Amino acid sequence: MMVSTRGRYALRMMQDLAEHQGDGYVALKDIAERQGISKKYLEQIIPALNKVNLLQTVRGYQGGYRLVKSPAEYTIGEILRATEGSMAPVTCLESPENPCEHRAECATLFIWEGLEEAVNSYLDGITLQDVLDRSM
Repeated sequence: MMVSTRGRYALRMMQDLAEHQGDGYVALKDIAERQGISKKYLEQIIPALNKVNLLQTVRGYQGGYRLVKSPAEYTIGEILRATEGSMAPVTCLESPENPCEHRAECATLFIWEGLEEAVNSYLDGITLQDVLDRSM
């Protein structure tokens, strides 16, 4: 499992929004400037975060983005899953029902299930607030 640039940038964007949540709606160009990320790239990440209701969006002159919940209510796992999809280490675990025809006799399946559980447990145990607390 490797977290892509998309996932890493989504985390940086969410951290930036959390840091500036007192500013109301934050313009994407401001996030892009502060984070050193292309505004176009951030525009590609927004739909994935909106799809699972992690952001609130307002268009227009005073528009921008802000968090729907407090930073303590966001887990890193949910942000990464929104942008990366499954955090499964192997393809057979990417969907809730393992489609592999060898799953019943797979001697290594428990390894991959355990790894997936450990990764998800770890990422779901860290909140956006934890990231803020460590960065200040």
